[in-house]
Amino acid sequence: MFKTVSVIGLGYIGLPTAAMLASRKLRVIGIDVNQHAVDTINQGKIHIVEPELDMLVHAAVTGGYLSAQTSPVAADAFMIAVPTPFFDDLSPDLTYVEAAVKSIAPVLAKGNLVVLESTSPVGTTEKICQWIREARPDLTVPTDSSQPDIHVAYCPERVLPGRVVYELIANDRIVGGLTPACSEKAKALYQTFVTGECLLSDARTAEMSKLTENAFRDVNIAFANELSVICDELNINVWELIKMANRHPRVNILTPGAGVGGHCIAVDPWFIVHSAPEQAKLIRTAREVNDFKPQWVLQKILSTVANHTLHKPSVACFGLAFKPDIDDLRESPALHIVNDLAAAYQGKIYAVEPNVDQTNKLAANVELVSVEQGLKADIIVILVNHKGFGDLDFSKNSLINVVGPLRSAH
Repeated sequence: MFKTVSVIGLGYIGLPTAAMLASRKLRVIGIDVNQHAVDTINQGKIHIVEPELDMLVHAAVTGGYLSAQTSPVAADAFMIAVPTPFFDDLSPDLTYVEAAVKSIAPVLAKGNLVVLESTSPVGTTEKICQWIREARPDLTVPTDSSQPDIHVAYCPERVLPGRVVYELIANDRIVGGLTPACSEKAKALYQTFVTGECLLSDARTAEMSKLTENAFRDVNIAFANELSVICDELNINVWELIKMANRHPRVNILTPGAGVGGHCIAVDPWFIVHSAPEQAKLIRTAREVNDFKPQWVLQKILSTVANHTLHKPSVACFGLAFKPDIDDLRESPALHIVNDLAAAYQGKIYAVEPNVDQTNKLAANVELVSVEQGLKADIIVILVNHKGFGDLDFSKNSLINVVGPLRSAH
């Protein structure tokens, strides 16, 4: 059924998906506006950090099954995996999705399948039909016909950074077509590499399922983060408290941290709030609690600086990624804390991120340094619980730890 597949967007989801399809000996053309990413992939290399992906991409490119370019070409199926951020007013920004759809519209042909993987607000898959219809009035879409020329479906990714290659294959997938035939056609595409179950649904339910999964996690993290703030006020060790409370057979409190980051949990709940603002009271509150946590951490740092014996003590912030053991800085609360600190404090500020060699996302007065250099700072702030931080000796520094017991590399 499928001989050629085009994947639009070659980032943390699109590139692994493209490589996985190519590993099944489908001809895959990856499309991205980033020329550096395209050139890197065509050399059989990767521009992101993800275990096992480098070998998968190298094999696919050298085998002739995967190539990348900046302009779409004809294919049997098109998978869209582009960013879906939000505007300053927290409303969804579908600019990238719309641009992707309009870029492939000229090369669409009867019988093609278009699948959206980008996390999106409810109703986005239907908008794809509108954009296709506007660009290609000669083609029918599922919102116009029960037997359309173009099949359209939604299938959200559900993978964990650091385990993407494994979870792309093993995780169950929710496939929501705009018609039952669309669902079946999309299911057939995913079954070329997915060993988990492909669960059929409608597009709106599939869209809402991804948002619901991340909103559920956000609410639970918000409880832990709010608990940590309360415990600080009451002079209680929150880590000890959670350890004790979790001995209850039906209690499982998560670990507090510096906030919530990444492109999913920090973003998706706002899509629900925007769609139903009067009804999404708890979801909105959880987002506000988690968005507040970085500000609370910043105040803890500034208070420690103000009360230090030195006039302008140096501060080293350990961890910039949005979660442990990855290089992804998207929506990272740690990164926001460091840059906000740089705006509020004129002393020496260092950032330690073992998974990143360089970045242009740091404020000008923050220096990215090695672990060894960071340990020389007067104040150390642990913002991300990377493996190996637990093996370091912080006894000679003033320590602010907002992530709990540190992890050893062994």
